[in-house]
Formats: sequence, C-alpha cells, structure tokens
Amino acid sequence: MKDDFVFVDESVPGIRWDAKYATWDNFTGRPVDGYPANRVVGTTALCAALARARDEAQSRGFGLLLWDGYRPQRAVDSFLRWSRQPEDGRTKQRHYPNIDRAEMFEKGYVAAKSGHSRGSTVDLTLYHLTTGELAPMGGGHDLMDPRSHHGAQGITDVEARNRQHLLAAMDACGFRAYDCEWWHYTLKDEPYPDTYFDFPVG
Repeated sequence: MKDDFVFVDESVPGIRWDAKYATWDNFTGRPVDGYPANRVVGTTALCAALARARDEAQSRGFGLLLWDGYRPQRAVDSFLRWSRQPEDGRTKQRHYPNIDRAEMFEKGYVAAKSGHSRGSTVDLTLYHLTTGELAPMGGGHDLMDPRSHHGAQGITDVEARNRQHLLAAMDACGFRAYDCEWWHYTLKDEPYPDTYFDFPVG
C-alpha cells in the first residue's frame, strides 16, 4: 500500500465498515475493479480526523459506519465503462430511479476524477450506539436523486435531524460536505489535493 495510507479499521478503533464497492451491493451490481478486499483505506490525516469525528458522533449517541474511503482510479474508470453499457434494470430502481446511467456524471453523482482517489474523502452514515441499527437518513448509499441532497424535501423530521447530526460531527472535525450526497465528506486540509492514486484496496 502507498506510504501515508492505512486501513481505517486498524487506525480508528470503533468504526464499522461495509465497503460497498468490494461487494455486489452497489450501483454497478458487482464488485468493482480495485477492491479485492472488503476494507476501507485512507490517508493518515483522514484517519486522525475520523477518530475525532467518531468521538463527536459518540457524544450524540451514534457510531460511524463507512461505505467507502480511498477509491482507486481504476474503479472510477470502471464506473465510466459501466455507464456506457446498455441498461439492464438490475440496480436502477434502488440507485438511480429517475435518471439514465450517463446522467450520473452530468448531474455530479459520479465523477471521472473522484475526490475519493486522493485518499481523504469518505462515504459514511450513522448507527445508534444503543441498538447497532443504522440511523434513518431518507435514502441509502448512492441513491442518485435530489432526495439525497442536503436540505432535500420529502424526508421526515427524524431523517433530517440525523443528517444534521452527521453534518455537525463531520464539520466540527475538519470535513466539508458535498451538496448532492448527504453521505460524502472530504477533509478540508487534505494532504494530496492534486494527486489521483490507483493502487488497489487490500
């Protein structure tokens, strides 16, 4: 693995993870190139900030569950190839019910050059420390729809409050949000702002 990159689960005790792109449970419907292991990787700076965010979330009664961190450029390239393939309908209803595949890039849900590939961006959610259950957020990971935007209409008060808890915890610990995805946060002072890495996760 690249120097200054670590496995988040080894560096930040108490954080849960489910690396979606290493599984069949993602918008492509299959494991993605560059994810041979169900692990989450990030820079050491990212992990230091996540440790603070873990503590901030805990003070609110929540734990953190990570869906993605560092994303190899080869994974992003595979997203582009997938977007050009004929629609088979397998993941459309769950992940992009109101747009076509190609529109994911036009509307900013997927990027040809992803901040994830710089190593200091995470996709994550909250779970209740008392029960272990995921906090309702008004939509799941990679739901590419206005419902996923910050300030979205049509979600419940509880879902809106949970999004605000996540936003407040991450903002307090040095992360900036992405307007179109409530789960997506980037370290404000990321160490490699202009470098897109391509080593595999694992």
